[in-house]
Amino acid sequence: MDENLIHRLESAVTRLEAISSTGFHPATSPSDGSDAAHDPSIVAYGDLIDQYVGRVSSAAEIIGGQVLEVTNRVKEAFAVQKELLIKLKTTQKPDPAGLSEFLKPLNEVITKTAALTEGRRSDFFNHLKAAVDSLSALAWIAFTGKGCGMSMPVAHVEESWQMAEFYSNKVLVEYRNKDPNHVEWVKALKELYVPGLRDYVKSFHALGPVWSQTGKVIVPSKANAPAAPSAPPPPPASLFSSESSQASSSKPKVGMSAVFQEIGTRDVTAGLRKVTDDMKTKNRTDRSGVVGSSVKESQASARAVSNKVGPPKLELQMGRKWVVENQIEQKSLIIEDCDSKQSVYVYGCKNSVLQIQGKVNNITIDNCKKTGVVFKDVVAAFEIVNSNGVEVQCQGSAPTISVDNTSGCQIYLSKDSLETSISTAKSSEINVLVPNAESDGDWVEHSLPQQYIHVFKEGRFETTPASHSGG
Repeated sequence: MDENLIHRLESAVTRLEAISSTGFHPATSPSDGSDAAHDPSIVAYGDLIDQYVGRVSSAAEIIGGQVLEVTNRVKEAFAVQKELLIKLKTTQKPDPAGLSEFLKPLNEVITKTAALTEGRRSDFFNHLKAAVDSLSALAWIAFTGKGCGMSMPVAHVEESWQMAEFYSNKVLVEYRNKDPNHVEWVKALKELYVPGLRDYVKSFHALGPVWSQTGKVIVPSKANAPAAPSAPPPPPASLFSSESSQASSSKPKVGMSAVFQEIGTRDVTAGLRKVTDDMKTKNRTDRSGVVGSSVKESQASARAVSNKVGPPKLELQMGRKWVVENQIEQKSLIIEDCDSKQSVYVYGCKNSVLQIQGKVNNITIDNCKKTGVVFKDVVAAFEIVNSNGVEVQCQGSAPTISVDNTSGCQIYLSKDSLETSISTAKSSEINVLVPNAESDGDWVEHSLPQQYIHVFKEGRFETTPASHSGG
């Protein structure tokens, strides 16, 4: 046989084996992806990583610790998306299952990054949340059309950063006059998305990712293949869930849709026995409504386990952080010897009162109930999160007060703190009391709005607080 023909056959077999191992199957005329990495859009994305991601990494290397760790995850996510963009050039537009398979590497990186915010809140929680929430901007690559349930790619990037900016602003407030390296990290992170990623998407993928017309076809793995409708597994928690983004009215039903369809075609009452009077509990002599003592004891022990808390603490850790934890029914907690470089973290307290007799850098109240805090001055911010029934009195000044996921909060401001900036999110019953300008010693109460009205006018939404007429 001609040696040239043998060489061509061996080359074809090698290509088919490589394609089979990657999970891609060639279409009728697969396109050659050897030049995909040199495409202008790929080169521009590489420049985006070098310029913007490099700047974030440089700032994180100076800070170190968890900030460097989460920044490396961000860098990894952008590198993974670059690889996906290269595959786009040689891949046909997939179906929902194929899209889920295609985006799996990016999902894994984002899920791994989100795990850094779980567990006990660290000193760099706001850094971690800003970085993790910003990664949702990379979901622009999952845009498949106007009916997919997503905003257009450029708008999606901007909206995702607005979600992350809530936490990046907290970092700015805390470190503005404390450490310029953290400020540089926040600014670099913002510019990575706006204008960095936004302008890139606007230039090359404004209407969505551009798939190949004659490239490879993505075949989902068995793990992502549609299962039988009898026992569908729970949907994965993913940024790029493809099932919800596609209309299913014209396709065979799978998953929960098939289950409900099967239920609708059956006689659900078939096989049920009729309940006679002697079978009803109220007519049975062998049962009564009295709860036994063993049942009461088991319920009491279950409540005791669920209400178990750690040991109470009031201590200065490593000379920088005052920790006040699990204080119950303590009305005379006092922190006296403190300075402006220290922070105060109050966690898990109930029916207690804490006095901070000095200037500190920042104060955080986390997961507390019916707790009061009286303080003089803070350099950065006062934060209240995940709490209920909290009272706060500022006797000096505080540049920022933040209330997040809290129900019932009263804030007393002194004359020196009337210029305080107060931000609220997912909170209700927030009242601020300020000194009465006309009568000394009296307070004037102002309730902060928790409902807003959004009206679309002239191409944008206008938001105003809802006003209520008391009757």
